[in-house]
Order: sequence, then C-alpha cells, then structure tokens
Amino acid sequence: MNRDELKNILHELARGERRVDEVAELLEHLPFRDLGIAHLDTHRSLRSVLGEVVFALGKEIYDIETILNGLLEHEENILVTRLESQKAAVLQAKFPQFTYHSGGQYFVKIGRDIPVRGRGKVLLVTAGTSDLGVAHEAEITLKMMGQRCEKLVDVGVAGIHRLLAYREKLMAAEVLIVIAGMEGALPSVVAGLVDKPVIAVPTSIGYGAAFGGVAALLGMLNSCAGGVGVVNIDNGFGAAYLAALINRD
Repeated sequence: MNRDELKNILHELARGERRVDEVAELLEHLPFRDLGIAHLDTHRSLRSVLGEVVFALGKEIYDIETILNGLLEHEENILVTRLESQKAAVLQAKFPQFTYHSGGQYFVKIGRDIPVRGRGKVLLVTAGTSDLGVAHEAEITLKMMGQRCEKLVDVGVAGIHRLLAYREKLMAAEVLIVIAGMEGALPSVVAGLVDKPVIAVPTSIGYGAAFGGVAALLGMLNSCAGGVGVVNIDNGFGAAYLAALINRD
C-alpha cells in the first residue's frame, strides 16, 4: 500500500463507501507482518518511493515463496532481485503472474501502472557488455520507481571514441549511472564531460588483480573528477534508487 492508495481508502471511508471494520482489516498489518522467516514491511510504500524489494540471494525457495505470498496480499507491483535461474524456474511455475529476466536476475510483477516521477532522464552507461547484468538490475529498479531511463552500452575507456560519439546524450541526462569493472576508470571520464551527478557502480568483472571489483571500487572512490558518488560492488539496485531520489519531481 502506498500513500495514494491510503488516501483513497480514507476518502472512501469519509464518503461512506467503505465500512470502518473493512478499513480496519485493510490496515491491520501495518506497519509490518511477521511471517516467521521474515518481518514483511507493509508500511514501506507509505514512507519511501519504492515498497519492500526482495533480495533473493541466500534465501531458500520456500522462504521466497512465503515472502511473495505475503507481499501479494498488499502490493500489486513487486520486485525480486538476485534470483538465480534454478530458483526462478521453480518459482515461475508457482507465480505465473511474474516475469523473470535471466540477464538481470530479477523476478517482477507489475500489476499497477507506475506514474512518471522524474524531472528528466536517467542514463545508464556501461563500460563493457559484461557489465550489463548490473545495468539490467538498475533499469528495472528505475522503472519501478517511475523513472525514464536509457542504456548506453559498451563505451569503455579502451575505445574512448565510442563514448565521445554520444556526448549530446550524456549532456542531456539529468543523472548518470556509470557501471564499470576492470580498473573502473569510466565514471571519472564521464564526470569530466558532464555537469550532472554521476553515480559510479564498480562491478566484479575483471582479471585476478581486479579482486572481484575492489580495484574498480577504489579507483572510483579516488576519482579526481567532481560530482562522482560511489555505491557498492555490483549494486545496480542501490545506484538506481539513489538516482531516482535525485531525479524525482
């Protein structure tokens, strides 16, 4: 339940279109519901842009199933991130109303239209095609938060002319999410070209000395370009959430 839905319920109560007992039952599980294996935050949509998102990594299929059944009683739009394909195959049979995206490892149900809440466009920029998984996660998060977004793929520093060919697109974005592994240089380059916030996402892509994304993380944290903020390794969700807060009306 989000703020608009709560207001509609209260207006309907005031007009006599709903009974007090009915509304009390609807609000019974605020602010959370104890599912045994999880405390479902049914209140989150009232105080944040996005309701509770399920982080599937490390959870058993039964746990995810229990959480989804609980969420379906309260939410029409639901996002599950970091869901492995083997688990997704089982869950898809039980929840056919959801769609699984194998590249982004997300499981999503959009049952209610999501209004546009952004001033401008968020541009997702990846250094390489190998970074696309993180970009897909960021993209669905932005869409769930009512943000208009676009992807610019495989424009890393190994061929800087590819990036410069899209300079007008870079300048037109309100917020940029720049995703890179290896040495993590791309966010610094992009930030040197634009006058908008750049959210840098290090990825775990790279050879041994990349240390699973630590090299890219440290490179981004040490950027000499202004306007760069850095999220954790492979955290497309966190980058998108921050971009949506910056860009919202």
